Amino acid sequence: MKFCLTAFFACIYTFVLAQENHALKLWYTKPATQFEEALPLGNGRLGAMVYGGVHKERISLNEATLWSGGPIDASNVNPNAKNYLGSIRTALFSENYKKADSLAHFMQGPYSEAFMPLGNLYFNFNNKGEANNYKRELDIQNAISKVTYSTDGTTYTRETFASHPQQLIIFRLTATGKDKLNFSCNFDSKLLARSLVKSRMLMMKGWAPVHTEPNYRGNIANAIVNDTTNAMRFVSMLKVLKTDGKQNLSDTTLTINGASEVVLALSMATSYNGIDKHPGLEGKAENTIATAYFENVANKTYQSLKTAHLNDFRKYFDRVSLQLGDTENEKLSTIDRLNRFATGKTDNSLIALFYQYSRYLLISSSRQGGLPANLQGIWNESVRPPWSSNYTTNINAEMNYWGAEAANLSEMHQPLLDFIDRLVKPGTITAQNFYGAGGWVCHHNSNMWAMTNPVGDSGEGDPCWANWPMGGVWLSTHLWEHYAFTKDETFLRKQAYPAIKGSVEFCLDFLTADPKGYLVTAPSTSPENVYITDKGYVGQTLYGSTADMAMIRELFTDYLKTAEILKVDMPMQAKVKAAMAKLYPYQIGQAGNLQEWYHDWKDKEPHHRHLSHLFSAYPGYSITTAATPKLADAVRKSLELRTNEGTGWAITWRINLWARMQNGERAYDAVKKLMRFVGKDAEVKYGGGGIYANLFGAHPPFQIDGNFGGGAGISEMLLQSHQGYIELLPALPVEWKTGAVKGFVTRGNFVVDMNWNDGKLTGAKILAPKGGICKVSYKGKFKEINTLAGKNYEVKF
Repeated sequence: MKFCLTAFFACIYTFVLAQENHALKLWYTKPATQFEEALPLGNGRLGAMVYGGVHKERISLNEATLWSGGPIDASNVNPNAKNYLGSIRTALFSENYKKADSLAHFMQGPYSEAFMPLGNLYFNFNNKGEANNYKRELDIQNAISKVTYSTDGTTYTRETFASHPQQLIIFRLTATGKDKLNFSCNFDSKLLARSLVKSRMLMMKGWAPVHTEPNYRGNIANAIVNDTTNAMRFVSMLKVLKTDGKQNLSDTTLTINGASEVVLALSMATSYNGIDKHPGLEGKAENTIATAYFENVANKTYQSLKTAHLNDFRKYFDRVSLQLGDTENEKLSTIDRLNRFATGKTDNSLIALFYQYSRYLLISSSRQGGLPANLQGIWNESVRPPWSSNYTTNINAEMNYWGAEAANLSEMHQPLLDFIDRLVKPGTITAQNFYGAGGWVCHHNSNMWAMTNPVGDSGEGDPCWANWPMGGVWLSTHLWEHYAFTKDETFLRKQAYPAIKGSVEFCLDFLTADPKGYLVTAPSTSPENVYITDKGYVGQTLYGSTADMAMIRELFTDYLKTAEILKVDMPMQAKVKAAMAKLYPYQIGQAGNLQEWYHDWKDKEPHHRHLSHLFSAYPGYSITTAATPKLADAVRKSLELRTNEGTGWAITWRINLWARMQNGERAYDAVKKLMRFVGKDAEVKYGGGGIYANLFGAHPPFQIDGNFGGGAGISEMLLQSHQGYIELLPALPVEWKTGAVKGFVTRGNFVVDMNWNDGKLTGAKILAPKGGICKVSYKGKFKEINTLAGKNYEVKF
């Protein structure tokens, strides 16, 4: 009897797991024909987009360190810039905004370099019959792409995954039936590259450009500059690990004939040797690096490689589960679900899938020891990609990591935190050269080379984005947030505090007194937005923008909490407290909105995509519903005026803000707008942001911040911890009547599971990995638990 019960429960588990897996798949009934339909794989360093072709398969390839350009000498970037600071301030405080705008152009430097596409790997199949029962899918729980179809009595299957343990992309192709696998493989690239055969491998060697101009500069001379001596080198290598067929290597092609199974491994590497080493003259030996990765798979079976991959990926992915109902729609293809949702039908399971997809993409594009996810994560096919596929620090780079800690993926936050460390040294030089200030600064754009200067090609950029100096301030708040969620005091002391302190030092030097005696930033902008003065001037440069003041207020607060915990720098604590008391306060305009500008001016674009002036409500929390209700009302009014429309990432900011304002219906309205299907197979046509067929966020074009910000917003609707306590279901919309969460993390390092039915909480459990006082709220009721490390606690209301 015991054996029968065991077998019974094993069957139940298998059935439940199968259902769970089915809920965590993107799947399609035809191959991709464009980038926004292909399916992404990644291991943090290597990226691949799988198109799923029948007669010709295309795998587009990326390596995280393949960028144009090289090390930056920050000391030689516009060393005369600070000479204009005094004149700009004089113009501003004389209310001569036109002159200030003009002078700001003299405080600019070069544009950032770009993230490059490595190339493509093609499979050319000789089996030419018509494909039946075609299906391609991405299993995001297992991080495996699969393509299956039948031709003339033979079933062909391809599995692909990007292995982090092996640092390789692994392919397995099988043929079951009367015919065999007969195909050839070849590489190509949009970069300078050549293919060859060597050491029983198919190889491609190439060079990134030494310079690329941003795509938005249009068709200008020398937009792409090549130099094989000084450029970053790269290599890709394809090797057969196993086959029962015949393989042949000749010239630029690998050929397989008569096989029922083929296992291949793809290795990629660059000559990148750090931000201060010349990639051409001082670069690493990319061939040696790429070849060494094959040593990890010598004499290993495909199953063992797959198992190692699954164990690595799922230890992160399986920490969190989310159910929102409507599981009957999971039987539909992803395209059908997107089109159905666009007509107004609910599909809460699709929203849960989108949330988990955001976690999948973060695990796949941001791993410890590597680079942070860029504007396109790790997936780019253009030599001049949108906005250089760089790190845009006036929202996008930070948005990529908004949801990392809550999603129980703290390790994936680390690449951004390490990147902040690399910005400090060049940022210190930039602070001195541009502002005569101490500490460190970062502006609107950065790249792999840790660029910190204002961009604009030394005068061509609009000040509202080119001259924005708050990138380091915003980024530094992530250091405190990581500690707030993890309670890792070693991290706080050794990594976070020095960078936070340096950013504070810059702000203390940069702040100046306005005509009323308040401390303000000058020059100042509100990212990418434009004002209209009461005299009709349309301008960009001002003093004391609300966004600047909010970010500095947040940074100062984080600094004081950090210094108090570490019991350090009492004189500087006093200096920061004194400065905080003099910061220009938040202002409520005549319309009841939170003012964006120092004065109550109008916006040139009333529905502008950026919401920088609402930073204090999200991702900051100096404005909260409980502590500052009048200011929270002003935030709500500002959101109403801006509307829920916008680009993909802009809509996600609205989701998060409405969630913080605890308005579940407005937040859900923004979720629906974010989930609008954009693409050639969309039956309902939209002109704005949404998501593509592969669920990538549409600016448009593709920007991955829409995925990451959207995931953050969904979790923020269900769980909050920014007001000093954990709040359960703070912005639950009517549409999410029934659901369950497992594994969300809050500040204080508490892990929360909860269930609800008919819109009401039915159960909650809190795990306290490190213990401590845990305050929990639900619908105005509070519980306080003195938790012990490692213990679970049931919470009932």
